[in-house]
Amino acid sequence: MAAVLDATPFNFVAIVLCVSIGAGLLGSLLGLGGGLILIPVLTLVLKVDIRYAVGASIVSVIATSSGAAAAYVRDGLANLRVAMFLELATVAGAVSGAMLAGMVGGRALYFLFGAVMAYSALAMLRKLREDRSPRAEPPPDALADRLGLHGSYYDVSTGGEVTYRVHRPLVGLGLMYIAGTVSGLLGIGSGALKVPAMDLAMGLPIKVSTATSNFMIGVTAAASAGIYFARGDIDPFIAGPVCVGVTLGAFMGSRFLTKLKSGSLRMLFVAVLLWVSYEMLSKGIRG
Repeated sequence: MAAVLDATPFNFVAIVLCVSIGAGLLGSLLGLGGGLILIPVLTLVLKVDIRYAVGASIVSVIATSSGAAAAYVRDGLANLRVAMFLELATVAGAVSGAMLAGMVGGRALYFLFGAVMAYSALAMLRKLREDRSPRAEPPPDALADRLGLHGSYYDVSTGGEVTYRVHRPLVGLGLMYIAGTVSGLLGIGSGALKVPAMDLAMGLPIKVSTATSNFMIGVTAAASAGIYFARGDIDPFIAGPVCVGVTLGAFMGSRFLTKLKSGSLRMLFVAVLLWVSYEMLSKGIRG
């Protein structure tokens, strides 16, 4: 059983449930899976061992995807062709990461978690100005044309149809293998890498990247969940309330994404990543 903060079982479950609702809400809005919020709170506040926290996060990622993906597909935000193409790499990476997790020390996981979040935040910061100016038309890409990866969606916040073209799909495929490995290793759903990869490398709008990431993260997490379960890293006492809370939060978040402006969404994304990066790097330094 994981060591937790001095609290009654009822209080612990109530705290985890409330935190999970918030994590699911932010996770569905940002395409992150909720693990970015859950893992720091479970480890830093409730004193749960990081391996149990990662196991619970894997469950939360699947719940977030289940709670939000259907709404994003219905609204036309999630690009299913892009998602299925990229899942070839993320699933393979998730299995690799889950196998590596049993060989990596807890302190190293904190450092790796923090470094990944810091990189993602910096990459998204560089993109902030582009939301205030017209997006440059990407060069033609033969593979993207052949696979029909381009798409469009109706943006409620602007009241107009947004058409976009996908480019460099092979670069995206390579980045998704890395993202899948990080997902299996850290239990974060890898949305922190998937969203920047689709947004920066492949040219998808931030809302499409977020919605497509939400659709993908559940499949990626499910590929590694069995390994965590077999290793005993998924504690039902922690994972149960996490699953319920994250599902509720993800459903609520899916109602708000279409109404947010892209610039506001990106700023929220960066703020969450910077906070989590600082907390986890500090924890790794303190040991």
